[in-house]
Amino acid sequence: MKTRNRNLVAYILAFLISMSHMSMASAMTYYDDAEEPTAGEMLADTVLVRPPMILATLAGVVVFVVTLPFSALGGNVDEVGKTLVIEPAEYTFLRPLGDL
Repeated sequence: MKTRNRNLVAYILAFLISMSHMSMASAMTYYDDAEEPTAGEMLADTVLVRPPMILATLAGVVVFVVTLPFSALGGNVDEVGKTLVIEPAEYTFLRPLGDL
């Protein structure tokens, strides 16, 4: 019975995390790119956003390498590489400072 409860909790948490990601992505679409970022936004981006995104990029590289045999067998190496490595790296290093 404990295993069933743990599985249910895991499914509920996965669902909530995916829903929060979807709501965050939809909220980001309403951001007005015409506004210049403020000094506070640039500081927050530098101190709070970039360091975790560097770690996320490195973690994505590790996960990509570990899952490479499986994604190669599945034929989706490009998609996995884009999702785990390229997108976090672009968000971390190519985005203008303060453009959250």
